[in-house]
Amino acid sequence: MILRHITIDAGNPYVLAQFWSTVTGWPIADGDVPGDDEVLVVAPSPVPSLLFIAVPESKSVKNRVHIDWVPTERTRDEEVDRLLTLGATIHEDHRTPEGPGWVTMLDPEHNEFCIERSLAERSA
Repeated sequence: MILRHITIDAGNPYVLAQFWSTVTGWPIADGDVPGDDEVLVVAPSPVPSLLFIAVPESKSVKNRVHIDWVPTERTRDEEVDRLLTLGATIHEDHRTPEGPGWVTMLDPEHNEFCIERSLAERSA
């Protein structure tokens, strides 16, 4: 089997896809436009793409699955700061004074995701 997409329910698929496209640097699929019920953020192979699908109800409980991200061009804290400027919010801060830990954040539609330490931080 191959994991093709990670599918995320959305109130506004295009707006949420724009947020995640900016976060990841991955493009929105050609032909996907505002108002579409499905919008794809295309990841580089072999990484699964992010598919946003319109649903009528808003998010009401904690996600049962979420994505953990490891920054490649910034430290964990720099990435958290960048995501805050893009519209994410901090949900839970699990950083420790010694350096380890992660930050659980919310995207603009309140889907949880985590930012972990970068590989460089882990090897230091």
